[in-house]
Amino acid sequence: MNSSLNPGGVNKLTETTRTPSSKADVCIIGAGPAGALVAHSLSQRGHSVILLEAGKSFESTDRPERMERFLRPGGERRSVWDVDEERDAFSSSGRERYTLNTKRVKGVGGSTLHWGGRVERFPEKDFEMETRYGVASDWPLSYDDLEPYYALAERELGVAGTDDNPVTPRHEEPYPMEPFPPSYSDELFVEACEKLGIETHSVPNARNSRGYDGRSSCVGYGTCSPVCPSGAKYSADVHVEKAQDEGARLIDQAAVRRLEYDSSANRVTAALYQTPEGDLYRQEARQFVLAAGAVENARLLLLSRSDAFPNGLANSSGAVGRYFMEHPYVGVIGRLAQSTGQHRIGFGTTESYQFYEPEGPPPGSFKLEFENEAGPKVLDIALQQRGTLADLSNVLADPSRSTLAEPLKNNQPVIWGDELLDSVRDHYGNYFGISAEIEPLPDPNNRVTLNDDQTDAFGDPVPDVSWSPGSYSKRTAERAFDVIEEIVDTLDATVEAVERVSFWDGAGHSSGTTRMGTDPSESVVNPNLRTHDVENLYVSGASTFVTIGATQPTLTIAATALRLAEHLDSEVL
Repeated sequence: MNSSLNPGGVNKLTETTRTPSSKADVCIIGAGPAGALVAHSLSQRGHSVILLEAGKSFESTDRPERMERFLRPGGERRSVWDVDEERDAFSSSGRERYTLNTKRVKGVGGSTLHWGGRVERFPEKDFEMETRYGVASDWPLSYDDLEPYYALAERELGVAGTDDNPVTPRHEEPYPMEPFPPSYSDELFVEACEKLGIETHSVPNARNSRGYDGRSSCVGYGTCSPVCPSGAKYSADVHVEKAQDEGARLIDQAAVRRLEYDSSANRVTAALYQTPEGDLYRQEARQFVLAAGAVENARLLLLSRSDAFPNGLANSSGAVGRYFMEHPYVGVIGRLAQSTGQHRIGFGTTESYQFYEPEGPPPGSFKLEFENEAGPKVLDIALQQRGTLADLSNVLADPSRSTLAEPLKNNQPVIWGDELLDSVRDHYGNYFGISAEIEPLPDPNNRVTLNDDQTDAFGDPVPDVSWSPGSYSKRTAERAFDVIEEIVDTLDATVEAVERVSFWDGAGHSSGTTRMGTDPSESVVNPNLRTHDVENLYVSGASTFVTIGATQPTLTIAATALRLAEHLDSEVL
């Protein structure tokens, strides 16, 4: 192992020297879940690893302050993890405005710093869309290929759950921790589902239902997304630190601007990165792994164009950036004439895959989720002094909006004291939400390109995301609305009000753009995630996914990353 990759006497999280290491076995770009797991797995096996991350290292002791930043009047999600609008600049040219910077975090841990923590496996059907339904394409991997890596991922992340989902195939091993019990509001909806013959089950969560892996059990802050102050919810900085303990070196605030390519050897020779001081460095390595997310993976390949690859590195197929996928969300919010216990916990505990395997689409798959954090918080109501569904849906339509950005409507008088307390009681505690995660289909016209008319802080073209859900997703959404409204109509409670809401710009599950396949003319990477065109360049993460069903992608990101690490260790390094 190359000892220069972990200089003695330098604090792991606060290293200030950002000069490159001597040539490493592997250079990984991106310190989210994919990059972190590959880094830990390889460094644990004795390989020298360098990890380059565009964002900061965030000290775990700062998380309570970040939670307070979010909770303060006017607090915004983007401010919690220090979005840099110049560094993180982007554009959106699709029919749906894609709000990229509300969906990602650039920093050590990546988007697991602000994610919700649901970690279902992809059901078998998601790998076989062309075979089963004649749409999209099959994965070159099967569920059986990934099953042992799913189990390993559940152990590495720490998943609380039980094998009660009838759609997810066999689990060879039990979950590491017991599941969280259903919430108070879940019980209201489960009863209605039972009357309709809709089967519900627990939610596997990457958060500790008891102490696990040196982290505490969940203590109920309720601000899981965007920040868990206790560390009970998994975030990928856990595995970055473990990788550093094994000898890997992390360089944060190292924005990789392009990959240098030697056409005579058909290899990447270096990653060119820039530091906050403006210094430009070259990091050499034997192998390179892109793990910066679907948007930035595609962008970096496109930025690395050369005479050999005029349309972008590893892009002889023209597929780099194409087949961008995202999960639309639809659902209802409403109020009951009884308590729902809103905001008592900040994560889901019950869901349903009843409608996940249709006989033949459209409509496609959707998953029902019962929300424990629906409706406004006490602070929002107290400061706005209004609580109508119309006002609430405006806030829900743009979660990044400050709830204090609009003035009081209709010249409402300012109220204080007991009158304010009564108003809060009238508008808090009885909201509910049921949502559905909607399956998209890969479409080559949904894509990430370079916007040459707009540049970022380094003078490079920003990524442009062109995204439209399409008729398949919209027909699926209409079916989901019908089912959700049936559940609401069956509730053993008085429904005071209900309203449809739609999040067409997606949940933050950006996928596709470097899809895997066996045909180099139609895909970017092979089943082992090596690019077809370049011998020593691999891609990890959801950008390699062929389809994404209606399930959160993070556990599959983790499983494919662990499979990649095993391949690199046994076949390449």
